[in-house]
Amino acid sequence: MTRFDYTGEAGLYAGKSKAGISGPRYRRFETAAEALRFAVEDMPHSQQRGSMLEIDEARYGHSQIRALYDAPGYPLSRRLA
Repeated sequence: MTRFDYTGEAGLYAGKSKAGISGPRYRRFETAAEALRFAVEDMPHSQQRGSMLEIDEARYGHSQIRALYDAPGYPLSRRLA
């Protein structure tokens, strides 16, 4: 299995919320780890479901974002248990 690189730049596309968009739809992060933390800890729950993380040519959906955040190799401290 290929090891995920948490240090590369990443773009995060927020999913649409039911009440409309409540913030920027796209955000760029210096590291994938920071993008993952934002997606799980700071993004409104209503936008998490349709979110997409993009690193180089690879794209990761909501369930993959959560799995990468929960993985033992995730390098940042987590606010959520």
